Parts: sequence; C-alpha cells; structure tokens
Amino acid sequence: MNILRLAALSLLLTPLPVHAAPDPHAARIARILKATPLIDGHNDWPEALAERAKDARWTMDLTRLDPATYHTDFDRLRAGGVGGQFWSVWVSADLPQVQQVKDTLDQIGMVHNLAARYPQHITLVRTAAQLRAAHKAGRIGSLIGVEGGGQIDGSRAVLRAYRQLGAAYLTLTHSRTIAWADSATDNPQHDGLTPFGEDVVRELNRLGMLVDLSHVSEATMMDALRVTKAPVIFSHSNARALCDTPRNVSDAVLKEVAANGGVVMVNFAAQYVSEARRIWGADRSAEITRNNAPPFGGLHIGDPEGAAQALADWEKAYPEPVTTIAQVADHIDHIVQQAGIDHVGIGSDFDGVGALPQGLGGVETYPALLSELMRRGWSDRDIAKLAGENVLRVMAAAEEVAVGG
Repeated sequence: MNILRLAALSLLLTPLPVHAAPDPHAARIARILKATPLIDGHNDWPEALAERAKDARWTMDLTRLDPATYHTDFDRLRAGGVGGQFWSVWVSADLPQVQQVKDTLDQIGMVHNLAARYPQHITLVRTAAQLRAAHKAGRIGSLIGVEGGGQIDGSRAVLRAYRQLGAAYLTLTHSRTIAWADSATDNPQHDGLTPFGEDVVRELNRLGMLVDLSHVSEATMMDALRVTKAPVIFSHSNARALCDTPRNVSDAVLKEVAANGGVVMVNFAAQYVSEARRIWGADRSAEITRNNAPPFGGLHIGDPEGAAQALADWEKAYPEPVTTIAQVADHIDHIVQQAGIDHVGIGSDFDGVGALPQGLGGVETYPALLSELMRRGWSDRDIAKLAGENVLRVMAAAEEVAVGG
C-alpha cells in the first residue's frame, strides 16, 4: 500500500471530533433578549469575591475568571445574554447585627466598584425605566439586593441609608429568625411578622424597595402579603410541591402571590430543585455527624482521617442524585400552572451555592434553560415575561406605590 493510500485510509478511520449540535432556538432567544432584558433576581458574586479573593477583588481583572471557582465573570455574563442583575449583598446571619451592617456596606461598595471599573459592561440603576435604558445601550442594568433583615440592625434609618446607596430589595430574613420576622430555616418565634416587621414592609413600600420573601417562613410570607401595598418578589425560590423544603413556595402562597401581582424567581440550587437531592443532602449531613461530632459524639471522633474515609465510602455507596435543567423547567411550569405566566422569573443564586443542575453551571447558561422551555412549546411572549418583563412590571408597580405613598 503506497503512502498516499495509507494516509487516506488513516483519515477515514480517525474518529471525527464530536461537536454539540447548534441550538435550534438560538435565533429566537437572541431576538427576545434583544428586546427584553434577561434579569436575574439573585447572584452572590460580590460575596464570593470577598470570601475568595479578599482585598484583591478591588483591583483584579474580572473579565474572565476560573469557572471552577466562580460562576460569574463579565465575559460569561455577555455570553449568557444577561441584561439586568440584582447583586446580592449577603453577609452571615450569625454575625452580630452591627457587624452585619458594616459588612453590608462593604459589599455595597463592591457593587459600586464593579460599575466604576467596568462601565462598558454594567450600569447601576434604580428604576424599571433605567434598567430598560441600560439594556438598550448594551449595558447590564445592575441593582442591589440586601439579603437579610438582620442587616438593618433593627433600624429603619439603616434601611433608608441602604436605599440611598442603591438597594432595590430587602430579603426579610436569611437563615435565622430575627427579632421581628421568622425564617424558613430556623425555629419560629413570632408566627410571622411582629408589628415592627409589618412597619418594615410599609417602609419598604414607601421607599420603593421590593419586599423579598425568599428565606422567610410561610407565616412571614402570608403576613407580608397581607401588609404590603406593592407586589412582592421571591428573589430565588422554587415550588414546594416539587421539592418539599420550607425555602420553597407552597401552592397556597403561590395563589396569594398571583393575587398580589408579585413574582417568584426560580432558583438553580440543586437542593431546592430536586427532592431526591434534598433528601440525599440531609442524609449526608447526618452521616457526617454520625462519623465525627466533637466533643463527644461520632464513630470516628478524634480521627478526622477515618471520618473522611467513612464519608467517602458512604458517598461511593450513595452517589449524589443528578439534577437537571428539565427539573428547573418543571418548577417554572408548576409556578405558571398555579399562579400564572405573569408571576414567574429567574433567580439563579449563582456564586451562592455549590451544587447546580447539569448544564446550568454558570451565567453563560441561561439560554439553555430558555431553550428547554421553548422545546416544551413556550411562546416568545411567555419567554419574554419570564426573562424580564414580569419583574420589570413589579418594579414599576413598587415605584408607583412609593410615589403615592
């Protein structure tokens, strides 16, 4: 066999590289997101930068970051078609509340730093009209979400100061019950909101800030919905009927959200998407405690290497359940079924969680979720509502309440 025939045969036998098929919905998605900004209700990038990069975050290049470390950077925000972003300024609910205020101011400063350093990418906005204008100009309209009522230290004056600095919503609690509101993930003390908690809701209405009910107990949800004059948001929550954690929203509350005119922005965190993943996570936590719970408990107490090996053995025997884009879309569909198409949005929780669904590993992946919904028969109009029109409507309504307030 001559050398030319051998080379030709070699080419025929060499496997061709496998390329993903082009998304058949890409053109539709691009057209929709050109007209309507894709708005994410919750991204924890400022806190992730503070935790991992420390003081380097003020000067480091944030154009492209290691995707194994961060879910977010500016190149990937562009690739994902993001047109609006609520940046969470979360601090630990376990800190003294005075320290929470200080750390919140630091996080707000980071968001302002992002806008000052990268004006070609983001613009700080306060209103729905300003967000639309930023999107039209090719910028990501950026807002600030304060993720926990403890971060106001029981002071409406602090809340007003946050508003002056650009805060667009307050999450009434985070993981801990506070003096005026019950959390979804702590023991209740007030059966919802106290009279001061109700006053906080009224002050949010007066200021034109959104009342965010992610993380709060169902009683707190119901109290806030009773008191507020403006539509509420859930900045990053899912349907409890599909994943039975109190961090999600029950069908009864979804009906009230529809009556209120609010919006539930669907979370990508695996433990709030998949019931199997939620149960696995609880079992894994129990296994960790079973193996090593200083100072007195655990089968491998005093032997951290033995405890780590025991956990690895358990994880091999009980692998983590896979969570998918389709399951996230199921939550969106369920919210639409219960509350209506006008009451659903997107609130990824990127850079605030560990496990994410396959195919939703970073801010570049929103089109994959929209494509899944298109595959299910969603219209362009409904995709636009989910992507941004619903939350823009809620923002505008809150502004009207503040003006009339």
